[in-house]
Amino acid sequence: MAGNTGKTQSKSAQPAVSRANDEIVRRYPFDDTRDMDDARRGFMGTAQNSEISTADGRVVWDLEAYGFLAQDCPPTANPSLWRQSRLVADHGLFEVVEGIYQIRGFDLSNMTVVEGERGILVIDPLISAETAAAGLALYRSHRGERPVTGVLYTHSHVDHFGGVKGVVTEEEVAAGVPVIAPEGFLEHAVSENVYAGTAMARRAAYMYGAALPKGPQGQIGAGLGQTTSTGSVGLIPPTLDITRTGQTETVDGIRMVFQLTPGTEAPSELNIHFPDRAALCLAENATHNLHNLLTLRGAEVRDPRVWALYLTEAITLFGDDTDVAFASHHWPTWGSERAMGFLSEQRDLYTYLHDQTLRMINQGMTPLEIAEVMEMPPALEKAWHTHGYYGSVSHNTKAVYQRYMGWFDGNPAHLWEHPPVEASKRYVDFMGGAQEVVRRAHEAFTDGDFRWVVQVVNHVLFADPSHAGARDLQADALEQLGYGSENGTWRNFYLTGALELRQGPVGSPTVTMSPDFLRVLTLDQLFDALSIRVDGPRSWDADITVLWNVNGGEPVTLRLHNGVLTHTAGRGRAVATPDVEVTLDEADLRAVLLGQLSPAELAGLAIVTGDAGKITELLSHLSDPDPDFAIVTP
Repeated sequence: MAGNTGKTQSKSAQPAVSRANDEIVRRYPFDDTRDMDDARRGFMGTAQNSEISTADGRVVWDLEAYGFLAQDCPPTANPSLWRQSRLVADHGLFEVVEGIYQIRGFDLSNMTVVEGERGILVIDPLISAETAAAGLALYRSHRGERPVTGVLYTHSHVDHFGGVKGVVTEEEVAAGVPVIAPEGFLEHAVSENVYAGTAMARRAAYMYGAALPKGPQGQIGAGLGQTTSTGSVGLIPPTLDITRTGQTETVDGIRMVFQLTPGTEAPSELNIHFPDRAALCLAENATHNLHNLLTLRGAEVRDPRVWALYLTEAITLFGDDTDVAFASHHWPTWGSERAMGFLSEQRDLYTYLHDQTLRMINQGMTPLEIAEVMEMPPALEKAWHTHGYYGSVSHNTKAVYQRYMGWFDGNPAHLWEHPPVEASKRYVDFMGGAQEVVRRAHEAFTDGDFRWVVQVVNHVLFADPSHAGARDLQADALEQLGYGSENGTWRNFYLTGALELRQGPVGSPTVTMSPDFLRVLTLDQLFDALSIRVDGPRSWDADITVLWNVNGGEPVTLRLHNGVLTHTAGRGRAVATPDVEVTLDEADLRAVLLGQLSPAELAGLAIVTGDAGKITELLSHLSDPDPDFAIVTP
């Protein structure tokens, strides 16, 4: 890479960062040990082998990778984040109440096991089949070889279903093992990982810091959990949908009352009450941190007002009959009063962010201004579980602004700005050239103004990415911001940016797209996913129509015209005669559209009438996504 100095060594914390981290210790109640007690309560044991591997020996998770967190917090980490990371690094099997157990620390999320009359219900089987299987084996080593008699996905994020094939097979599901999920689960689980999946995976490399070395100067966690496992991601579609709040289901003698919570932490999500055990599973709607209203990897903006309303509803519905509240991340909260206090504070957290951001919007403040002045009430700030280890007050207020107002802050000067490279060239020229900018930025670095350093040196890098001095200084400044960050994902973003500036792109270490996702795409979703890949400018003059007769059902017309790929049921009113007509099985259609089967190979499997070359021509207008696109350089 141009300008790569080959320097990968991390630096020590600058005095300004050390002083700020020391102030954190004085500011917050580190003598409150209730979370430490709760996180260890019910511990039954952990795995004998710390490494979890694929069949061919590739390690996808190491239980002891975060052992360094047992040390005192060093100057290179925010003490509050160090405390949180130490808590989520605890791994093993834990009893929540009699008959409900959690495997924690085996992945980003928790897997919950509920014992029934014959076997067990598995809730949220992690990201990877390997980690889920290891967790299930740990449970069975303590509680016996009970069969899996049900699986439940609380919501549509991959860390809550991707490891399902580590606990149950498709054959067992076909034979009657139910897979339960909230209404809309499959659509959202698939679309999130397909439509913008490449970009999300690339940014997730920054968010979770999977390529960073684990240690006091590297990755220490992500606030919500440690990081993402890198094993086999799968998906078995649900067989039973939860469609309404108050719906009750009994699986293997386990009674459950459901509360649907769509539009909260995920577009499709639910809470579960277990009346026979006075236990409330909160999915990811109430965890021991401030969550994201808009994740740094990218997602749909979440609605904090609706989120808060559902937390209030949970208190109303289940508060009188709940002795323990637990979620698919972090540790439980025991005792009815404590559990409902926890939910009330979580509710107030999202309500306050929503209401105060809107108040300031209506006073004419911009997203950057709101984020800079927003302060949380002292009563909320002193509660550890409201801290921004995963979401942050800063980027959540910007998410509220985006939800209501969009990207534009109303200032016409921001309406038609130059793109980053062109703007940067002009900024650097105005400021006296790259060398002068870097010289003055070094002064700001010495003064501890790292925010300004990364803001101004970014212009030098985008004007001249080969400038070695700018790369080194930017990496050093990003690193210092990481050392001071209380937010795990901010730390990972800063440190991964520094890593890529020093040694080059790390790509996308964790890719959640899997054959299972592609297999459960509806044809509509598959055609939509293809339309996103059309190279519009290169396709302006193309006019290609293909008629697909699939499995003897209603035909589908696929047309590329004006740089747009559209699909319609039937022969399509706008097209008199297709260029080519193909009669084939749905599996073959999926294979050719996904590039797994060439048009030439298709000819031997399908009935083709017309110009078969038009299929090849159509596919030639699709572009491939780039999983390694640049982030900290142009």
